[in-house]
Amino acid sequence: MNNSKLSFRYDINALRAIAILGVLFFHYKVELLTGGFAGVDVFFVISGSVR
Repeated sequence: MNNSKLSFRYDINALRAIAILGVLFFHYKVELLTGGFAGVDVFFVISGSVR
């Protein structure tokens, strides 16, 4: 195991925000984005890959 500190990744945080927006737009029934379930999937994939 590598003992070096992991730096905070702002790019990953931005991808999480986009995924959450997709879910919110789905729940508020915004016609532009209708795939809220995909936002949940993206959020979990991103969160699971960064440790």
